[in-house]
Order: sequence, then structure tokens, then C-alpha cells
Amino acid sequence: MSPDNTFHYALSSNNAWAGYKAHQNPQFFPKLAGGQSPEILWIGCSDSRCPETTILGMQPGDVFVHRNIANIISPTDINTTAVIEYAVANLKVKHVVLCGHSACGGAAAALSDTRVGGVLDTWLLPLKTIRFNHAEELEAITDEKERIMRIAQLNVEAGIKVLMNNATIREAIAERGLEVHGVFFDIGCGRIKELGCGTAHAGKGDHVVRGKHGQLVFGQDGDAEIAAAQ
Repeated sequence: MSPDNTFHYALSSNNAWAGYKAHQNPQFFPKLAGGQSPEILWIGCSDSRCPETTILGMQPGDVFVHRNIANIISPTDINTTAVIEYAVANLKVKHVVLCGHSACGGAAAALSDTRVGGVLDTWLLPLKTIRFNHAEELEAITDEKERIMRIAQLNVEAGIKVLMNNATIREAIAERGLEVHGVFFDIGCGRIKELGCGTAHAGKGDHVVRGKHGQLVFGQDGDAEIAAAQ
């Protein structure tokens, strides 16, 4: 399919989707137009294989989103900081989720000694730093895919540390119990797993985030499961 055909197919698909949703629930779009009250701020990678609303089994209006190359959290990135401030201070989300994923191109680039070129080398510097700080552990992993997966997980852990020191997030944790989660999406099986970093979950039982047609359950064992809305 040519790029032109792909674009027109996407427009046609949107028209079919809008018609289906309106037929299924005539109030769906009018309700969306009335405002948003998402419970989740999702910070993820721009990778086309990781569309947050789809993989969470949720609907438009359920998730406030920020995505960038390799889901890097930098305290000096005003774009990320602005999204966090609006989602946490204004929308009052209940959960901040930082998600890494398997087969991440940014993670693979950070493990390479070859320059990517342009601004990407500067952007990936935090991942390069993680590689340097965990060189012994990463070099001991002989399987390339596993090594890429591990540095991607370490990147989530590093990002969570930055998030936990963000002033807006710290205030929300103290004042209303905001939850911060570090998770990992395995593209090969479609599953999300919690990495055990962020706000403590010990003794709190399962954590449920409800959307319009589904809910995301963070279990004590680290798994995140999709369930029908109750």
C-alpha cells in the first residue's frame, strides 16, 4: 500500500470508527466534547507498537498521554514537565504510569557505539549514561534482545526516580495519595508488568483504574491485568 493510500485508508477507517461508536453509544462523542477526567497520566515511548489506549483496553478520555523517543524523563525537559503539571495539578489524575517496552530502538541505539546523528544523540544521552553506570551488568548479558530489554527496564527505574522528585508529583503524593508506577510492555506477548518502582504498594492490595469500558488492575505480584468494567 502506497503512503498516499495508507493516509486515505486511515481517514476512511476513522469515518467508519466514528460511525460505529456513535451507533453503539449516541452520547459517546457529546460526552467526550464536554470535558475530560482521566485517572491515568501515561508517559511512554513514541514507538508505533505501543499505543497506550489500545494496549490498556481503554477508551478516548481515559488516559492523558505524553510520549517521546525511548520514554526518557529529563528534569530539564519543559515539555514533559508541562504535561506532568497539567495532568497532576489540574486534571488531578490518580496514577502516573511510566512505561518502557521490549525491542526499543532507543535502547538499542544507546547500547551501540555508533552515533545515530543529529539531535537524537543528545536526546539519548541519559540512556547512554545508564549504559555506563550499569556496564558490568549489561555486558554480562550475552543475548542482545535481553540486553536491550534490561537497559529499557533500567531506563524506567531511572525515570521513576526523576518523577518521584518532581515537585508537583511530590505534593500530590503527600496531599491526596497520587500513585506512581513503573511498568514494562512486552511487545512479543502484549502484556504489561509492573517493575516494582514508584510509590509503595506493599499491603495495599490490588489497585484498580477504571475507564469507561474497562479497568486496569495493578496486582501485588507486579502484573497489570485488563478486566471488564464493573
